[in-house]
Amino acid sequence: MKKTALVLAAVMATGMILTACGGNKTADAPTTAAGTETTTAAAEGETAAPAEEGGSALDLAVQVGPDPETVDPALNSAVDGANMIIHAFETLMIVDKDNKIVPGQAESYEVSDDGLTYTFHLRKGLKWSDGSPLTANDFVYAWQRLADPNTAAPYAGDMLGYVKGYEEAAEGNLEALGVSAPDDDTFVVELSVPCVYFSKLITHASMVPIQKATVDANGDQWTLTPETYICNGPLKMIEWVPGSHITFAKNENYWNADAVTLNTLKFVLMEDSNASYSAYQTGEVQMIKDVPTEEIPSLKGKEDFHVDPIMGTYYLSFQTEKAPFDNPDVRMALSLAIDRDYVANTVMQGTYSPATNFVGPGLSDAEDGSSFEETTRKNNGGDFFDVANHDADVAKAKELLAKAGYPDGAGFPTVEYMTNDAGYHKPLAEYLQSCWKEALGINMDIKVVEWSTFTPTRRAGDFQMARNGWVYDYDDPSNMLNLMKSTSGNNDGKYNNPEVDKMLDEANSTADVAEHYQKLHDAENMILADAAMAPVAYYNDFYLQDPKLKGTWHSPYGYWYFMYATMD
Repeated sequence: MKKTALVLAAVMATGMILTACGGNKTADAPTTAAGTETTTAAAEGETAAPAEEGGSALDLAVQVGPDPETVDPALNSAVDGANMIIHAFETLMIVDKDNKIVPGQAESYEVSDDGLTYTFHLRKGLKWSDGSPLTANDFVYAWQRLADPNTAAPYAGDMLGYVKGYEEAAEGNLEALGVSAPDDDTFVVELSVPCVYFSKLITHASMVPIQKATVDANGDQWTLTPETYICNGPLKMIEWVPGSHITFAKNENYWNADAVTLNTLKFVLMEDSNASYSAYQTGEVQMIKDVPTEEIPSLKGKEDFHVDPIMGTYYLSFQTEKAPFDNPDVRMALSLAIDRDYVANTVMQGTYSPATNFVGPGLSDAEDGSSFEETTRKNNGGDFFDVANHDADVAKAKELLAKAGYPDGAGFPTVEYMTNDAGYHKPLAEYLQSCWKEALGINMDIKVVEWSTFTPTRRAGDFQMARNGWVYDYDDPSNMLNLMKSTSGNNDGKYNNPEVDKMLDEANSTADVAEHYQKLHDAENMILADAAMAPVAYYNDFYLQDPKLKGTWHSPYGYWYFMYATMD
């Protein structure tokens, strides 16, 4: 998912089916006499409950970013929007504070022997926030809406690409999508190929149910007012003042409302880190995501300052359809010239880690307990970028630029780098400007764009170079690598390599776990060798949180969960 105020690809046919379902591991589940896999609350984890008991209802204020581009689950692709959506909506299965998959709207499900049919049994008596019944047909509608080409959902192919009939649905025949509701409490999904980590994909925020009545009545405006933003999660919207705040309150119609400890949750909308820091210091908010970089040295070691590793990569996108970035030698030259150790430890003050590959730490490989990153290092060519030997990379960069026809930058046009002004984005841009001038003789202009227009401009490909980033939606490297598929709705640089597409399709269509991961390793090597983008650093989230605030958790995917918060 896009990392904002700092951050899949369409599978087969063409951010949860994000990519093909090769083979990640899920929790073991018992087998019934009929031979089908059955997952219940007891099998995958207990029903979600407050992280800590006790305390009275809390009115909490937090800052996780500016105005979201959207809070429509089908249209959102940014972490800030998702942080709001996960409080207002709930998927069939959810991820708990221990990063385990537990029942959400579904109390159990079965998987057929061939792995192609998932049957979900919804909890009895589910309701929307307006008190009306929520049924399996609401999931059918939501998934069809996600596939609908008129919705233009960035995650459509990623989430649904291996659901039977997706190709037809993506062309407008929504009834062809392999989802059905035999009765109000049963939701059935038919896949075109087995996906052994499908239970992870359905936890993605785009896979929630949507109330058809409110969309029919309000069209694209349904998310903009509390009266029309009908939801099914722990909280419901009660106020949205653009540029100021979005406030949610406890949803009494949520099936597990008794566990929700919040009275209200106010998202204070700020992009300026100095403003958010001031709000934290005065007690206006109890947690902020955007901390001024100049304050970090004085904050390190304090009880309320946190640096949490999250699974994601900060990278640079090149507009690969237009010169000079249609030349892989040019892209590689600029990428190799970046001193990633300096960026992570000086520009970003040690709050990030230098990127040595595209897929970073935290991702699993084929064997239980194995690491994709470590397997790359040991068995698949090692680290692509040698951060300890940057001088050699710079020498290679000079050779490649000369090979491309621009010795010492002679004749190379002045290029433009687009970013937004939050966190380390602008300091990084200024570093790149000086780095490429000094090392390669390249002149670069910096274009700073307001967040409200930055993402749509980048998604449209209306840039030469732009900062980018992705935080994983689930534990499988395909989630990152599929960004480079030519058909991905999140391929902002419009990178197109048929061999990469083929390798990813093969990785995503095998049910063999080892083959799935090996082909992902091969795809990563191809992507890096072609300089499809330039990995810069691996994400950490650094933030301030009142030490008295308990019961919250921060997932490795960059989400904050506040619905069970208490205050000492």
